[in-house]
Amino acid sequence: MSELLIGGHGEQEDPIAQARARDAGLAQFFLGDPQDWKGPKIAYAGGAEALKDAAGEAGITLYVHAPYVINVATSNNRIRIPSRKILQQQLDAAHEVGAAGLIVHGGHVLAKDDPGLGFENWHKCIERAEIKVPLLIENTAGGDRAMARHLSSIEKLWQAVQAADGSENVGFCLDTCHFHAGGEELVGLVDKVKAITGRIDLVHCNDSRDAFGSGADRHTNLGSGEADPEGLVAVVKAAGAPVVVETPGGIDGQAADIAWLRERC
Repeated sequence: MSELLIGGHGEQEDPIAQARARDAGLAQFFLGDPQDWKGPKIAYAGGAEALKDAAGEAGITLYVHAPYVINVATSNNRIRIPSRKILQQQLDAAHEVGAAGLIVHGGHVLAKDDPGLGFENWHKCIERAEIKVPLLIENTAGGDRAMARHLSSIEKLWQAVQAADGSENVGFCLDTCHFHAGGEELVGLVDKVKAITGRIDLVHCNDSRDAFGSGADRHTNLGSGEADPEGLVAVVKAAGAPVVVETPGGIDGQAADIAWLRERC
């Protein structure tokens, strides 16, 4: 069997059981409602310390995905300021549960704004944050004003982040569906990303329901969508990082996708 560290995104009430149900070595989950501005919620019985201990005993690696509403790049104070607050709360909570990282989307600027403002806002965010677990910035699928859709934007984002104090604790999460939908070829992609970031800390391996360059963030099961199957495998092999599948079908669907990858990697 492959030594690949892999798992799925599941419910937060019992990530250990979620991982075991998928025959997986890791579990990714939200700490609360991903569309809500409320602070993180530890749903595991016994709380954060109990989850940390249980994961350690079971040998399960935990990853927390930050809420989708977070956008630290924007010039809109009503979004950016609470985004920074919630991001810090999520970092603190991820540390409490013993997570290996917190994944957050790169965000975007308003139509009237110079993208440079978004990169500057990311720089300020990193400087002001207390990053207790690796903060993994994830590439996104759509939006002409996105900070992390195209490789050219990711390069500018990374330059801004790396110039900030605390940048040693910032890593990269590569999402295959997002890059496919964003218009970047998967074959050879890892080398291009590493040339910019120097690292890939986590792979979100998802197929895409939509065509190349569509900008649509709609995942489907591996080998059944529009993304190049050889490209999906190539990314996982070349990245040499843990893998999360965020595909539909619940436990059964993700277990099948995990098996699909293990057979090929």
